[in-house]
Amino acid sequence: MEVSSFPTSCKSLQQSPSVEALLPRKSWFPHWNQVHLFPTKKALRPLVGRTGNLTWKQNHSQVLKCQLKEVPIIETGCMEEIYDILAKRLVPNAAAESNPNFKHIVGLCGPPGAGKSTLAFEVASRVNKLWPQKSSAFDSQVESPEVAIVLPMDGFHLYRHQLDKMKDPEEAHARRGSPWTFDPERLLRCLINLRNEGSVYVPSFDHGVGDPVEDDIFVSLQHKVVIVEGNYLLLNEDVWRDISSTFDEKWFIDVDIEKSMERVLRRHISTGKPPDIAKWRIDYNDRPNAELIIKSKQRADLIIKSVDFSR
Repeated sequence: MEVSSFPTSCKSLQQSPSVEALLPRKSWFPHWNQVHLFPTKKALRPLVGRTGNLTWKQNHSQVLKCQLKEVPIIETGCMEEIYDILAKRLVPNAAAESNPNFKHIVGLCGPPGAGKSTLAFEVASRVNKLWPQKSSAFDSQVESPEVAIVLPMDGFHLYRHQLDKMKDPEEAHARRGSPWTFDPERLLRCLINLRNEGSVYVPSFDHGVGDPVEDDIFVSLQHKVVIVEGNYLLLNEDVWRDISSTFDEKWFIDVDIEKSMERVLRRHISTGKPPDIAKWRIDYNDRPNAELIIKSKQRADLIIKSVDFSR
């Protein structure tokens, strides 16, 4: 597909150097907390086992079992419990840092209908509630108790006028939401600016208008935890691979594809699409995208088993 030219810079507090010069080295945080135990490059962190238990006995044999797992998995009876677990996981890493520019950036990936936005905002909300209990050193330095923020990938959709300029505009609009209908270079630049400068403006997405809204989200110095949520954050190709390298942690929401497509169908119908058009869009666009995204699950540091939101 041919994409028309579009600025890939992202407004920040300072003019940023080139992308190639600023790709950050991954940082690891060898801290323990009470929830998970899984191995990183320098240490073991807490883990929730497949059995749904919230803690494991930390003896030698069980640690070895953890190390043999490709990716640790969180699986419990309800999403509320998962939100709490993930928030408790994030707070110690952020609270241990005294650098005012510090950011602990999480990449949250999953197929359409997995519940990424809900999980990201619920976890951020819980981090903000837990923060005063864990990080009194920062309380006097920030203007707001909110230290966690969500950065949605939706704001990096190509504009409709850019899709109009592609070789096959009708196909481009029909497949909107596929990887090639986003601007990953711009997302990468924003993440690099955030890592190096501590603050950045990013676009949001207006679903009513169907286009991004420039500079609508401000990630400031006070934010210590940034949850970036989107479909393609773990793809192992082209610029997406570089985006993945900017994250301190990579999470994947694992959901049965039939369940996720049911949720997407309800979403399409709720926005006014006739049922037959909604089903066609799922078969033509949403399901192929979901199948591609699911293949990137193996690149996650942590897999979160999605359950019905009503449970």
